[in-house]
Amino acid sequence: MSRYLVLIPADEAAWDATPQEEKERVYQAHGDFAKLLADRGHTFVAGAELAPSREAKVVTGPLDGVTVTDGPYAETAEQLSGFYLVDTEDVEDLCRCIGRLTGAGESIEVRECRGGGM
Repeated sequence: MSRYLVLIPADEAAWDATPQEEKERVYQAHGDFAKLLADRGHTFVAGAELAPSREAKVVTGPLDGVTVTDGPYAETAEQLSGFYLVDTEDVEDLCRCIGRLTGAGESIEVRECRGGGM
């Protein structure tokens, strides 16, 4: 079995302007996605919606000379807005399941986690 990180980007300004009713529809799609994973034999390990990038901390420098600045790391329209960590033996099916979360023109990145714990 392999572990995959599902990275969900979003345009934070657009999300902030989204009506609550539409946000609830998106949250329901995520609930449906979690159920679909279980129904198809994938194991949900962890997942979360992330705080906005404007609340991030960017850390640079070595242990004794760390510099911390307020985020985000990159000035882009889209930021990482959430993630899922999933164990599966069938990454192709996992990718099909992710289709539950994507709309026209939207993309979600899937990466295999390699090696032991860090």
